[in-house]
Amino acid sequence: MAKDYYQLLGVARGAALPDIKKAYRKLARKYHPDLNPGDKTAEARFKEIQEAYAVLSDPKKRAQYDQFGDLGGVPPGAGPGGGPGGAGFEGFDFSDYGSSTFRDFFENLFSAGGVRGPQAASGGPERGEDLQYSMQIGFEDAIRGVQAKIRVNRLAGCEACGSSGRAAGSRKRPCPACGGSGRGTAQRGFMKFSSACSACGGSGQAPGEPCPACGGQGTGQKSDLISVRIPAGVDSGSKVRVPGRGNAGRAGGPPGDLYIVIEVAPHRFFKREGADISVRVPITVSEATLGAKIEVPTLWGKTTIRIPPGTRSGQKLRIKDQGAPVAGRKGRGDEYAEVYIVPPPFDNERIREMMKELESLSGPNPRQTLGMD
Repeated sequence: MAKDYYQLLGVARGAALPDIKKAYRKLARKYHPDLNPGDKTAEARFKEIQEAYAVLSDPKKRAQYDQFGDLGGVPPGAGPGGGPGGAGFEGFDFSDYGSSTFRDFFENLFSAGGVRGPQAASGGPERGEDLQYSMQIGFEDAIRGVQAKIRVNRLAGCEACGSSGRAAGSRKRPCPACGGSGRGTAQRGFMKFSSACSACGGSGQAPGEPCPACGGQGTGQKSDLISVRIPAGVDSGSKVRVPGRGNAGRAGGPPGDLYIVIEVAPHRFFKREGADISVRVPITVSEATLGAKIEVPTLWGKTTIRIPPGTRSGQKLRIKDQGAPVAGRKGRGDEYAEVYIVPPPFDNERIREMMKELESLSGPNPRQTLGMD
């Protein structure tokens, strides 16, 4: 029985080509063998999806399939647009996924030996690796920002060869494997692939005699003293990017970046939650009962707040715009003063007498709500 390619891709018979491509992308990603290692069911499903797309994406094959229900014994990838030079995946771009997984699959898994993707090649320019540096800063430095100097061990460009990896006087010459084109081709069945030349890594040039100082790598170890600006408002876990301060690229490739991972030391009385700051403020019994105006600390200096009459322990009073700045944005968070009542000294006889008198005037038992008379 002929397979229902429309059903395999989950599209209607009258579906437009963009809808077919969209459905194929979604299913190919779901059932791709790289994402389902060892899953034979997913592998079989992936092959069926490939077969369906090879037919429905080709107008001639689709018309024949719609009329006769099959291709008369012709493999879905063969024939016009599907034979050598016209593989079923030609022109299909997986870059939307932000990964080379699928491109590597087509260029590496099905290609003949000796033809590899550019990342597996050994001679072409490659971007340097990113580096990560952990840095602890003070609480207030995180709030206000700080200029700091750090020492980082990194791979830098070799000065002896100018990062080329070739010995001085070694001439550039075309790669004998690809004739200077930087590309190689391979064919697997009816599918034909083009990828970077494995001998030169896509540069089109023969490696030449390696530089004796760096062994042909074009890089060497270096300890750099780097001045960095930590912006105001960073928090623990924040990353500050320093462009071009990672490892140098290989064979003239661009350098990677340096990422500084921030760890903020705790403050002795301030606490932080996002852009908001909290502080516990002690008040007296009389201040809580009668109300008062008191001074409290903020990150930006002292300020005066009003304690309402009848304030209770644990009550939070908001102080607007006295919190931390938000990195990369305008404005600041708020500060919250959490008050707690400090009882008077219990060993003062006069205070004890006054408290007994106050108790007699305090009114009903405050624990009545708990069923206590």
